[in-house]
This record gives sequence, C-alpha cells and structure tokens, in this order.
Amino acid sequence: MAKKVSKKAKGFLRAGTEIRMEEFTLPHQHGEKRNIQNMHKELSDIQHFTAVAEIFKQLGDLTRVRIFWFLCHREECVINIAAMMDMSSPAVSHHLRSMNECGLISSRRDGKEVYYKAADTEESKLLHKVVEQIMEISCPKETVDHHASLEDIIHSIHEYLIQHLSERITIEELARKFLINTTTLKKAFKDIYGISIAAHMKEHRMERAAELLQGTQDGIAQIALAVGYESQSRFTTAFKETYGVLPTEYRKGSSLNRSTGLYYH
Repeated sequence: MAKKVSKKAKGFLRAGTEIRMEEFTLPHQHGEKRNIQNMHKELSDIQHFTAVAEIFKQLGDLTRVRIFWFLCHREECVINIAAMMDMSSPAVSHHLRSMNECGLISSRRDGKEVYYKAADTEESKLLHKVVEQIMEISCPKETVDHHASLEDIIHSIHEYLIQHLSERITIEELARKFLINTTTLKKAFKDIYGISIAAHMKEHRMERAAELLQGTQDGIAQIALAVGYESQSRFTTAFKETYGVLPTEYRKGSSLNRSTGLYYH
C-alpha cells in the first residue's frame, strides 16, 4: 500500500534517503519548455533579487542619483558635497549613509574629515555607465563647444589624439568626451582625413617614433610606450610595416646618413 505524503513534504518525492523537488511546469503549456526549470529556480533565489532591488531603490531617489554621479568623478567631504548639491550637511549625510550601507559608495577618514567616493566595484562602475547613457550626460573631462560644427569637432578630436599619442583612447571614450555619436564620429573622421581613426593614428605614431629614433637615445621599449605601444614586439612589427626596416636599423641608417640628409621613408 502506497504511503501518504505529509503536507510538510508536499512537492517532494522520496527515493530511498534522497529527496528531490518535483519538476516545475507552467499551468498553460504553449510548446516552449526550454529553461523553465532553471528560470524558476533562479526566480526563487530571493536574496539575489533583493540585493538588486536595494541598489535600484537607492537610485530611485533623484538626490541620490546626483550624489552618486558626482562621487563617480571625484572624492569629496560632506560639506563640499552639500555645497555642490545646494543642501544642508545633515541632509546629505542621510543619503550618504544609506548609499554607503548598500555598497554604492565608500568612505575614508582623514583626521576629523570623512571623504566619500563611488565604490571601486564592477557594480558601481556599471551603474555609472548606465546613469550616463540613460541621461545622455558626459563625464566632465573636456570643455565642449556645443555650437561647433561637425568638422570643427573632428579637428578638435584629431588634435586631442595627437597630444595623447602614448594613450590608447577608444571611440567610446572620444564620443563621451566630445558629445558625439560613435557612428557619426567614425564616418566624419574618415570623410575629413580619408582613412579610419586607427589607420590615421598609426601614421602619426610611426612618424613620432621615427623622430624619437633619429633625435634621442631612448631605448626601443621606451619609444614604443611613448607612441602608445605597450608591447615592443607589436611596435617593431608596425614600424617595419611602415618603413620597411626594423627600428634599430632605421636608427643606425639615420645616424650613418645624417650628414647627407638621407633617411628611410
């Protein structure tokens, strides 16, 4: 005779000493059963969703979004934050305490002063990007002329890249800095300069490298870093593709022919 299942054990099947949960099924079957069991299991993990809900609860407040955005860009004390927000220090402290408790921001004490900044976590960095993308605001790193023509903006970007040859700046970073759509940026740059940003900047990097090889005694690795190459081997390959000789050969040839003005090109 089959043994009745108690109310407490309802939803479970006993197989020897092992208890397993019955397979979950939806009341209405529409032909798609894939991942239902796994999704139901994930949805049952309330703790994970509670953590997410708490973070979004914090960012559901206008003041906290503003404070969080500000602290993503700089570390500040309560008094300075209050001044930026045009609020009282006690009111700001209330918001800071709440965001600190859920891990959105962090704090440190220096004497009697407490400083706050956005937490150095992947979650905090991701939320920063989400806030900026949704609100279509840009990090305050560059003063942008909102009345400049597209051509002027591209020229400004070009000059900025030339001034920062040692850095590898992404299209996305340029788009945020100069308030321009990435697709528009790439197309307009190619229309004005004839080639892609990457190809154009490679030409400038190689020209600068050639100047450093001719005019300095810096090592190859040092010159590679100066023109944006962390890998000396990748720099050497790129240089040979451009000039047809290795950097060491170029330097040697430049030295031998300096009096005649003949250099590799």
